[in-house]
Amino acid sequence: MTRVAVVDIGSNSTRLLVAEVDGRSLHELERESIVTRLGEGVDATGRLGDVPQQRVFAALDTYAAAIDRHGADVRTAVLTSAVRDAANGAEFTVAVHDRYGLAARTLSGDDEARLTFLGATAARDPDDPTGLLVIDIGGGSTELVVGAGGAVDFHVSTQVGVVRHTERHLHSDPPTGAELAALAADARSAIEAAVPAAVRERAGAAVAVAGTATSCASIDLALEPYDPERVEGHVLSRSRLEGLRDRLAAVPLAERRAVTGLDPARAPTIVAGVEVLLEVLSAFTLGNVEVSERDILWGVALDSTP
Repeated sequence: MTRVAVVDIGSNSTRLLVAEVDGRSLHELERESIVTRLGEGVDATGRLGDVPQQRVFAALDTYAAAIDRHGADVRTAVLTSAVRDAANGAEFTVAVHDRYGLAARTLSGDDEARLTFLGATAARDPDDPTGLLVIDIGGGSTELVVGAGGAVDFHVSTQVGVVRHTERHLHSDPPTGAELAALAADARSAIEAAVPAAVRERAGAAVAVAGTATSCASIDLALEPYDPERVEGHVLSRSRLEGLRDRLAAVPLAERRAVTGLDPARAPTIVAGVEVLLEVLSAFTLGNVEVSERDILWGVALDSTP
């Protein structure tokens, strides 16, 4: 087995997976997530801010010790929407490589979709003909991937994200109904414009990965502390998500931080995240979504070995 360390530097969080990989088999050794909000301000300025970059470097300082402790054979980092969009994104990627010795690369939308789908379907039946929608809601973008039988048929990276859309639309605490309606309309129009109706009709089931989805499952299950085994495979109906959105949007940020099952650091963006997830399900006319811990971290780890 090959011991692999993968760091995913996203617009909202910086995450680590250390795992042993053998072909299509993966055994997690350590997994961590720190909300770093690298994408803060990128939508308005077009650049990565100094303070957000320092938050990422602080997280990587912590992860470097864990990677060394496990003695990973393969050490890689992938960077996504915020870095793709930022004028100084390439400079930041070089800094990650030089400071931490990680094989760092900024993923294209195509690569991000392929790796997300690979991770999300790693433990599923490869012969299942059902059209599967994989939803990855990030800080700066939302990846929508449709496929069947383990193969991707369609994918798109939309400019819809929890940091981006919180900054655009949610200026009150708690957010007003008009702000929520504007966010929903913005997300809905972007999703419908990005995914042809014929593609939306092909999806018979949905799996959602990453922080918004896992946070929704954790809140729904009232987990304290977080339990990935209970989150994996948890199903959320649209009506349940609507209830979560209404509950979270009704209280100010200080109270939201205290909600059982929610990482306090995700409280500023969770309302936008739930709304985006609802808009995706609505656009694809799906009544529920399965939550999975197997995401792009798994995809990159599986793709990093022969």
